[in-house]
Amino acid sequence: MDSVFIIKSLIILGIFAISLTIAAYETYFERVIAAFIQDRVGPDRAGPFGLLQPLADAGKLFFKEDFIPGMADKWLFILGPSLAMLTALMTSAVIPFGDSILYDGQEILVQGIEVNIGILWVFGVVSLGVYGILIGGWASNNKYSLYGAIRAASQNISYELAMGLSIIAVLMMASSLSLRTIVESQHGMNWNIFYQPLGFIIFLTCSFAECNRTPFDLPESENELVAGYHTEYGSMKLGLYLFSEYVNMFISSAVIATLFLGGFNYPGMDWVYATMTENFGAVVGHNLSTLAGTLVFFAKIFAFIFLFMWVRWTLPRFRYDQLMDLGWKGLIPLAIVNLIITAAAELSGHALLVNWIGLGVFIALVYAWSAIFGTKKTSL
Repeated sequence: MDSVFIIKSLIILGIFAISLTIAAYETYFERVIAAFIQDRVGPDRAGPFGLLQPLADAGKLFFKEDFIPGMADKWLFILGPSLAMLTALMTSAVIPFGDSILYDGQEILVQGIEVNIGILWVFGVVSLGVYGILIGGWASNNKYSLYGAIRAASQNISYELAMGLSIIAVLMMASSLSLRTIVESQHGMNWNIFYQPLGFIIFLTCSFAECNRTPFDLPESENELVAGYHTEYGSMKLGLYLFSEYVNMFISSAVIATLFLGGFNYPGMDWVYATMTENFGAVVGHNLSTLAGTLVFFAKIFAFIFLFMWVRWTLPRFRYDQLMDLGWKGLIPLAIVNLIITAAAELSGHALLVNWIGLGVFIALVYAWSAIFGTKKTSL
């Protein structure tokens, strides 16, 4: 068998395994961070420092009784969590986790598949994820589950619009739909976050909503809907729903780092590459440089995962009307304004300057409007 094919297969399996492992231990670190913020003891019984807690949780769910409600649609009830998990894992296929590996005179990309429409792949697969929630809520034949599923569908559709518009601004600057090309256009410290500060904020906010994370966790708000769309689920079917949320959080962090923080690019990477190749040769030096970029990329991902968890234990949940107002009346107009500013910046040839001037003018106008006409006061 071709050795290059074997290495590429190992990369694909590695991406799959890493996605699952990180998602599993996100549950552990979520509890550790929550305990730290709330000044209490986190998991400390299963293994040293509680490190085996994710395995204990998986065993608990796996050996629980698996049941299907009598009035539920059996096949759709099974399909719901399966679809949610499948779409969550498929998204990682097009994310460039590193530059490339040189082996046997060939260059192997540290990426599952490289397609020239990578960002459309991400958006298309993420859009299908809502069907898993909607099918599960409807198939349960439970009014609370159905209500949570409807909330999830309307929330995801609403925030996908603003997210898509914020991505278009990035695509205008990179002139490509390929995630690898977008990363390569941010070589060194030429990161899009410096050119798209408003787009970054919009995309980050929409990511919280797409992942159903606090303060946008309305589809499963336990004080109103018991548990929302997965109320009737137990055993590993419930585990797939809960696990898919953490996989989505990992993938969202990876996409944010790819689009706005340069992916595997980092300051001084050219110097590191030159030093590695000088000391270890062209092939080994290139591969070590790729490893350094991959480690930097995962550091960026972990930083955003920490942000997701930090926000969860800091901010209160929105009301549903506030959630929809923010999406339709706040983020979509902001994304359109950002798109216009980006177009003007690209035509002017001074993208960095015009984007920041445009952002400053827009913030000043919003502040003036609120000072003159006042703001609508609502309570959480």
